[in-house]
Amino acid sequence: MEALFVSTGVVALAEIGDKTQLLAFILAARFKKPWPIIAGILCATVVNHGLAGALGAWITSAVSPGVLRWVLGASFIGMAIWTLIPDKIEEEETQVAKRFGVFGATLLTFFLAEMGDKTQIATVAMAAHYANPLWVVIGTTLGMLLADVPAVFVGDRLAAKIPMKLVHGIAAAIFAALGVATLLGAGSGFGF
Repeated sequence: MEALFVSTGVVALAEIGDKTQLLAFILAARFKKPWPIIAGILCATVVNHGLAGALGAWITSAVSPGVLRWVLGASFIGMAIWTLIPDKIEEEETQVAKRFGVFGATLLTFFLAEMGDKTQIATVAMAAHYANPLWVVIGTTLGMLLADVPAVFVGDRLAAKIPMKLVHGIAAAIFAALGVATLLGAGSGFGF
């Protein structure tokens, strides 16, 4: 259950102010149809993070435990630094909706925007860290929904009231703590 709770919390915090959350704000403001947007976010996240979780599980079988510990520790610390850098959304990522409708546009743009994004990379790292990548994927998906669903419903009104630097600082601290704990061998109970 630790994998579920940590994954949910870390991704929910990391997603605040992330480019996919900004994309949720833009799509909600443009289309004013929350349910197809939320369904698109859910489907895109399940597929994207499912692939990331599978990659994380594969990494644990392909890399020796000693090397994996250092790679994961450094990855978590790198995620901590990356979380402190604000994301921006590019306008062309939202133009796809003209061809695919609200659900299709959300599905496609979220999937593509999430490729190589910090929450996807965090999913890979946590799936490699924890023994059960399924719980990690469920947790990271819940974390995405916890951050993005309110963005869809309340849009820019909520974004203006969230202390982004504080939220990013908390998420960065959690990633850093995971990195240090991994480097110090806290993952030894998980086969490292």
